[in-house]
Amino acid sequence: MRNPLSDKIEMIPWSGIRKFFDIVNEMKDAISLGVGEPDFDTPWHIREEGIYSLEKGRTFYTSNAGLKELREEIHNYVHRKYNVSYDPDSEIMVTVGGSEAIDLAMRAMLNPGDEVLIPQPSYVSYDPCAILADGVPVIIELEEKDQFRLTPEKLLEKITPKTKILVLPFPNNPTGAIMTREDLEKIAAIVEEHDLFVLSDEIYGELTYGDEPHVTIASIPGMRDRTILINGFSKAFAMTGWRLGYACGPEIILKQMLKIHQYAIMCAPTTSQYAAVDALKNSDEDVAHMKESYDQRRRYLLHALREMGMECFEPLGAFYIFPSIKRFGMTSEEFALRLLEEEKVAVVPGTAFGACGEGFLRISYAYSLKSLKEALGRIERFVKRLDEETAAKEKNEENAGEAK
Repeated sequence: MRNPLSDKIEMIPWSGIRKFFDIVNEMKDAISLGVGEPDFDTPWHIREEGIYSLEKGRTFYTSNAGLKELREEIHNYVHRKYNVSYDPDSEIMVTVGGSEAIDLAMRAMLNPGDEVLIPQPSYVSYDPCAILADGVPVIIELEEKDQFRLTPEKLLEKITPKTKILVLPFPNNPTGAIMTREDLEKIAAIVEEHDLFVLSDEIYGELTYGDEPHVTIASIPGMRDRTILINGFSKAFAMTGWRLGYACGPEIILKQMLKIHQYAIMCAPTTSQYAAVDALKNSDEDVAHMKESYDQRRRYLLHALREMGMECFEPLGAFYIFPSIKRFGMTSEEFALRLLEEEKVAVVPGTAFGACGEGFLRISYAYSLKSLKEALGRIERFVKRLDEETAAKEKNEENAGEAK
């Protein structure tokens, strides 16, 4: 029997994150710091609105683009937060999570052979989505010395005549890096000069901890009509299971994204859409409370890791920290597997987010302080044991040298 599978799908690897989740699920007393999911329940008033929509029998399809009321609230929200305006009728669409919006944008914009610039380390979906859309992923390797920001120099190195889309994944998963307005202005000038388009994934836009609020590249002069702004409700509103995202952008692109969505999905979940209207209208205090809690955990985790001798730049976005484990002489996967086996703490190897993540780990702080403290105690014990092993090895090598 001939192979029933597509060559393209067979060449795409499984997510490196799932491997550790599957092990943890089978391990008693394990603590997972690997899931990119808020530990908060969806705020009650949002859940209540979803329940009310069911009680009222609002269980039918919405329009393909999503509830008109929700699209209007997305417009209000984006304008209020980022000072960018989109027409709710033709420049905003509601999707099944931000991930669907990424997939739709790639498929609507790419022709075979078009190149997609993907800064890494970054979210695992960009590379396979580009491949599935017949694009060619071109990796831009970000570095810790640049605080994992995309620099103009690194961008210019990778642009060719075939380059069409730049993925801009900030605030960043897994590093926690951000881009300031000044950073974005430099990138925008290059994008315009080379006639590129930007897919800006801003799902963590509400979760920034520096002195400046998050800035979307769509707000930089000349960039609105070159940018697909992608966001959603999973992270900031603690609505991961509601599976709801959205895309804003020029009508010429959104219209074709909607066509694909129409055939493949029909519409995003109706109950989730009614709940999301309430989320955008009434959740500023909830989001601020969750952000304050994440910030407390962020500072605690950063201090604790540095205290045990693990180098780590300060993340100013999302809810991840990306410590270096290079001094231990192990690969990221070796370190993560040993930590899981010996101390029952699950973290994600940096290589799950691209080859340049080697030598790093992703640790999520979307967990209670109690869980973080217990996990950090186990990590400290593990690190101390590794240091003792290294010291013993060095001593043995020294003795062997003297014996000769």
